[in-house]
Amino acid sequence: MAKLDAIKEPIKDELEIFEDKFRDSMKSHVPLLDKITHYIVKRKGKQVRPMFVFLAAKICGNSNETTYTAASLVELLHTATLVHDDVVDDSYQRRGFFSINALWKNKIAVLVGDYLLSRGLLLSLENNQYDLLQILSNAVKSMSEGELLQIEKSRRLDIDESVYFEIIRGKTASLIASACSAGAASSGVEKEKVEKMRLFGEKIGMAFQIKDDLFEFGWDDVGKPLGTDIKEKKMTLPLIYALKKADRSQRNRIINLIKNKNSKTSFVNEVISFVRNSGGIEYASSVMNQYKEEAKTILQEFPASSSRDAMQQLVDYVIERKN
Repeated sequence: MAKLDAIKEPIKDELEIFEDKFRDSMKSHVPLLDKITHYIVKRKGKQVRPMFVFLAAKICGNSNETTYTAASLVELLHTATLVHDDVVDDSYQRRGFFSINALWKNKIAVLVGDYLLSRGLLLSLENNQYDLLQILSNAVKSMSEGELLQIEKSRRLDIDESVYFEIIRGKTASLIASACSAGAASSGVEKEKVEKMRLFGEKIGMAFQIKDDLFEFGWDDVGKPLGTDIKEKKMTLPLIYALKKADRSQRNRIINLIKNKNSKTSFVNEVISFVRNSGGIEYASSVMNQYKEEAKTILQEFPASSSRDAMQQLVDYVIERKN
């Protein structure tokens, strides 16, 4: 698997400029807000989504000022959703750092998330980028719908594969799809190629979420705690497949454990063992790899370039990651 620095090489200069622009996009005259956004910038992640934006732009044509707006917009909206997610999930850590709600409590965290969301929307309006505004607004809508659909279904645990794919297409894949389509659109390429790049991003997003599902069951050697989704009554693809293959009594027992005994480690471990022994891991892995290969097939329809090679390596990176 290629290292992130090697993947960034074709867009290294753009990413350096982007860091300054992203920092500027969050500035406020309110000291508390500036203190919090400074904390957010200091603990930024790997910037995978901006990488998708810049690589998509260069594959389709070239990056320009509109591309910087697109990347900032994607990262602002992504950061806003993470801040809100930590509140919703009562999570006090994010990437090994204290979350905003852990340090400043829920009320401030919600308001900070709202501020970041509004800054993203205003950024596109200030630059008259209405097509970017539409792309990213649709993504936020899809993410909210996906999360709410998951919450609704978790109450009854009646999710089949089609509903599961609808959920992850909204809550995870839509943002990566929007990063790729916004990058393509910023280059001025025709709508057909923007849509092709959106579909590429969606397939990567689907594979990305299934990879997260696999972490849940100790599919790889990762530092992530096992059984988190089970405790939250989230139906993931390995579990859905395992339940589908189980006989009625076994299925009823597992569903009962998830519904009523999901806080006890021994019962959570029983569910994990059930999935591991039912072929759920292998099945989900095959679906994940199918999405990855479909994405790579779409990518091959674009002209060969160092940016396309880097994008292909980025695909492998996000699917083969260890956390």
